[in-house]
Amino acid sequence: MALTAAEVKNAKPDEARDYKLADGGGLYLFVTRKGARSWRLKYRFGGKEKLLTFGLFPEVGLADARERRDVSRRMIRDGKDPAIEIERQRQAQIAAAGAMFKAVALDWHEAEKPRWSPRHAQVVMNALTRDVFPDLGRRPVADIDGPEILRALRKIERRGAIETAKRVKGYISEVMKRAKGEHLILVNPVTSDMDRALKPTPRGSKQPALTTLPALLSLQRVVDASTSSPVTKIASRLLAITHVRVGVLRTASWDEISGIDWDDQAAPVVDAVWRISAERMKLEVEHKGDEAFDHDVPLAPQAVACLRALRMLTGRCPLLFPSNKSTRVPMSDSAISTLYKRMDGGRFKGKHVPHGWRSAFSTLMNEWAMEHGREGDRLLIDLMLAHRPKGVSGSEFAYMRAKFAKRRRELAETWATMVSDGLDQPFTLLRERADSNSLDPLR
Repeated sequence: MALTAAEVKNAKPDEARDYKLADGGGLYLFVTRKGARSWRLKYRFGGKEKLLTFGLFPEVGLADARERRDVSRRMIRDGKDPAIEIERQRQAQIAAAGAMFKAVALDWHEAEKPRWSPRHAQVVMNALTRDVFPDLGRRPVADIDGPEILRALRKIERRGAIETAKRVKGYISEVMKRAKGEHLILVNPVTSDMDRALKPTPRGSKQPALTTLPALLSLQRVVDASTSSPVTKIASRLLAITHVRVGVLRTASWDEISGIDWDDQAAPVVDAVWRISAERMKLEVEHKGDEAFDHDVPLAPQAVACLRALRMLTGRCPLLFPSNKSTRVPMSDSAISTLYKRMDGGRFKGKHVPHGWRSAFSTLMNEWAMEHGREGDRLLIDLMLAHRPKGVSGSEFAYMRAKFAKRRRELAETWATMVSDGLDQPFTLLRERADSNSLDPLR
């Protein structure tokens, strides 16, 4: 017959002996001569009689003891020894309590690093160090819940970094997935519903870009008139003409440039090209060592003029755009973006970023192609942005670019003429600074 709550509460010690009050299903209350009352479960597993203790009354009440009994009996039906399973869970809880978020995050980062480019790995680590570890780093991963994560993300939002908050949420989610895989937590506290609690990305703010020629030319004239260094100005001009990713531009080396006679300013440059190796392109890891994914940028005369001027400043360095601190370290990845934000009283802040040149090229050149009856150039415009058509293999990709090399050069020259119209020659930018070694706060 099952026990009642009153019977359990009123169970008194017997000075002569310990005794048991049975509840059913192997569960009983064990009362000692000194008055201690504990819940115990007698069961058989693997042909042997075993005993499991659930805890002392009243810390563990009758209803709780029955629930633990039922859970244990389900384990037995599933072929599991509840004593072993409960001890395993206890050890997991101990491990989880000692597993701090920062330790799990660093393990996750180290495991993922081979799949990432060095630059991306550093970006992720910087975000974790700046935005996550101060609030969550020393917290046991098992104790972190959704509201706590949301508070950390809203700190990022408050400084206006809406997209950064979304990316950091993704990083935290991946760390929690690893913790779940390590059996440190049962449920990932980062859910899809959390997206609804975060601020939406302001329309047009993700990669803002000017997409009219007058606006782009106006920006370039403001760059030329700014107090920034000639190297940074030429970097901006070359970025506009070549429309490559800014990370590729700032880490470019002189040995990637071919087809230019540096000693003869009047020599033809019909074959001038910038070959960017696959390992420096934004590609899947498995493609980074494949030469088929090398990207050739045909250099229009306007681009060559920029390079000739730049060579006067950095030609003795391995890099086109070295840092002031070391000729073997590239210029800051924020040099051009900071210039765009600050110049002319912040006139272009939030309206155009370095990546915006790629959007501008795609928009204006596709419009140009339609106006001139060259709809077929749309594919070539994508190829010039190093966008591989879906379903196209590496060898096909290389063949397509080789086949249309002449037309791609024609398009490159058309674009260069458009975005250089009326601008001063690059050599005029050198007159402002005879000493190219002076410090520039934007580099």
